[in-house]
Amino acid sequence: MKAIQFIVTSYFLCFVFTGCIQHQEARRPISSASGVFMKKSVERNKKLNASDEDLIKALMKKNPNISYFASSKGYWYSYETKNNVDTITPKKGDVAFFNYELKDLEGATIYSEVELRPQVYRVDKQEIMTGMRDGIKLMRKNERVNFFFPSHMAYGYHGDNKKIGVNQPLICTITLTDFKPEAVYKKELEQNSQLNKTPTQDSINSIKKPKKIVSKPKTTTQDTLEK
Repeated sequence: MKAIQFIVTSYFLCFVFTGCIQHQEARRPISSASGVFMKKSVERNKKLNASDEDLIKALMKKNPNISYFASSKGYWYSYETKNNVDTITPKKGDVAFFNYELKDLEGATIYSEVELRPQVYRVDKQEIMTGMRDGIKLMRKNERVNFFFPSHMAYGYHGDNKKIGVNQPLICTITLTDFKPEAVYKKELEQNSQLNKTPTQDSINSIKKPKKIVSKPKTTTQDTLEK
């Protein structure tokens, strides 16, 4: 009896062990295919980035009188207006106020400042274009800067589904009008809210209502004669 139990147990363990091996082996091709796909994707991105950089460098070469600066994040920028007095730049926790416009590398306007309207941006707390997110933190108050963003720092492989195409590098011109700590901005909003607050019921009741003027009926000649 014990011998039969031993044989059954042995068969069961062999079955489980074999099933585990087969299950593990079945997953290998998927992992391998995934690795190949990722490798090809990385290679494509490298080629695309290199192509964008070549286009931007060719554009800068056409304008030798302009000073261009290279960012460590992989984009370039130049100043239209530079603030040489202030040293402070926006940081996480600040609220930045700015205008911007977007152009293609040929200089054609995609979105104008009028279309995009003035922006209020909580630094590093809101989702905006990757290049802008980094570029704004390089700026000082009242500066106007042209940023040259490769597509991976702009809208990437999907564009914006409107005017910006797939894998399109962009020129983004930003004017930073002001920035301040978020706590200061919130306090200003509260003060403005108090100033513009609608009258309360007590204040409405305290307003004197004009007296009603009851006009007497006019006496006609006929009424006089009857009397």
